[in-house]
Amino acid sequence: MIGIENILILLITVSAAYLFVTEKLRVDLSAMCVLGALLVLQLIKPEQALYGFASSATATVAAMFVLSTGLVRTGLVEWLARRLDKIAGKGDRKLIIVLCITVALLSAFIINTATVAILIPVAIILAKSRKIAPSRILIPLSFASQFGGVCTLIGTSTNILVNSIAVSNGMESFQLFEFAPLGIILVIIGVLYLTFFSKILIPARKSSDEQLDKYRLAGYLSEMKVTSDCPFIDKRWKALKYKDLKNIDLIKIIRDKKATWRASATKIRENDVLLLHGNVNELIKIKNNYHLDTKADAVIEDKNLQSDKIKLIEALVPPSSGLIGKTLREADYIRRFGGIVLAVQRRGNILRDRLADIEFSDGDTLLLQCEKESIARIMKSKNLIVTNELTDLFIRKDKALTALIIFIFIIFLAALNILSILVAAIIGAIAMVLTRCITIEEAYESIDWKILFLLGGILPLGLALQQTGTASLLAGTVMKPLIAMGPYIVLAFLYVLTAALTELMSNNASAVLLVPIAISAAEIMGISAKPLLIAITFAASTSFATPIGYQTNTMIYTPGGYKFYDFARIGIPLNLLFWMVTVFITPLLWPF
Repeated sequence: MIGIENILILLITVSAAYLFVTEKLRVDLSAMCVLGALLVLQLIKPEQALYGFASSATATVAAMFVLSTGLVRTGLVEWLARRLDKIAGKGDRKLIIVLCITVALLSAFIINTATVAILIPVAIILAKSRKIAPSRILIPLSFASQFGGVCTLIGTSTNILVNSIAVSNGMESFQLFEFAPLGIILVIIGVLYLTFFSKILIPARKSSDEQLDKYRLAGYLSEMKVTSDCPFIDKRWKALKYKDLKNIDLIKIIRDKKATWRASATKIRENDVLLLHGNVNELIKIKNNYHLDTKADAVIEDKNLQSDKIKLIEALVPPSSGLIGKTLREADYIRRFGGIVLAVQRRGNILRDRLADIEFSDGDTLLLQCEKESIARIMKSKNLIVTNELTDLFIRKDKALTALIIFIFIIFLAALNILSILVAAIIGAIAMVLTRCITIEEAYESIDWKILFLLGGILPLGLALQQTGTASLLAGTVMKPLIAMGPYIVLAFLYVLTAALTELMSNNASAVLLVPIAISAAEIMGISAKPLLIAITFAASTSFATPIGYQTNTMIYTPGGYKFYDFARIGIPLNLLFWMVTVFITPLLWPF
């Protein structure tokens, strides 16, 4: 019998799925709305409001962010990445194999977004040095990080989350390396697939060396000469108060054939040539309003925007960036480094108008003009990943070994069941700070709070699905025909459903919604829920068909110059391959 509680839970679940798929709100805010609705409608008790934040999954994920940062900030991961050039050979196949195996190994123990962030610029430079299109390399890089993530319990936040829900339902915890047999099989299959089929299925997207051409900026830059009637004379650009100049950037001043790069602080003189960046209509307007002459024969190229001290760089906004959700006006971060944003690429679309009012999103790629001395500082920040530059390798030699010992020690403790994953991870995170492998500020900055608030808000929905009997209701009605066909069909269906949802919404959210239903279905059939949870975990952690299904896919989308359907072409066959292998092997390793 369907009660009012069941109907309300179903409405909240459908609404949550809609918000996650459409991204009308950020995923963490959507999760908080779900939590608020559950409390207001009294579908969970007030004392259960913190169920998600008090979950072992949330605490473990937070500690793993800190542990991963300890290895990254001491330079260990980057040091390993820089060694790849020597062993990758000259051809694309060997480079793909080496990159895939390396990133899979690292992603088994380190948050895969951090691993991919370090390897993106390394992979691009390795590809270009071998005259290989970066598009051939970056999809394998992203996919392999997902292969590796399913090899251990700590490989992804989804693995930890599913395990936590299982334990809270009275099931035995998964062991640290319990996923490894199936995970390693999928790594081997995935690497072989990418090695032999990437050249056929991934197009060689052309990446122009001329950034102006790539971002189609020619119409947004103009050289204008200051006439005797111009009101700018003897004034500094940054001091000009004209409203119609607020969306125009002064890139440089050319005076007596010499460029002045600290242009906004330089007094403008008659006959100066101003290189201006802005919307075409606005550039024409200020030309007429302020008595400027356009140099019609001027050809704007990359070299016009660079000098010995000034450089053009491309920078990616990663998922953990503090710039996400902020506009250029609100985030003074870039200007503090003397940078000017010339254009933004978002999922293949170029944004050039009203840049100061654009809210940054993860996966955005910015074309920046900045001082060379600022590039290293930008690269050390978590807010941007410079994709076309490698700074001098910085490794804290005295701390790198300490960080590695700490990490190996906590893996040893967890693998032998001396400590639980949660306790080992927390001890390891504390040790990273106490031994000064990272500072306490770096520890706080390393945590992706968006994921923690997502877990904090969405986990109570999974709890409500179980407490109200809605999960059992769904398993006994919607899945009734499948249950009648046997556990293999249910296993196959749950994998497909999870994979489909993950391509459209957060992988953690899809897992939280389906795990309670899987547990209820297992109870109805009288079988172990473990194989069903394995299927959900692996399907939620391996998303190949779209650039939005997994964070690492989003990260490489713009740097690789991909089209949306590039992922479907290479990813759908791989998803089907993983589905068949998982459905066949899972019951052999974890019997029903």
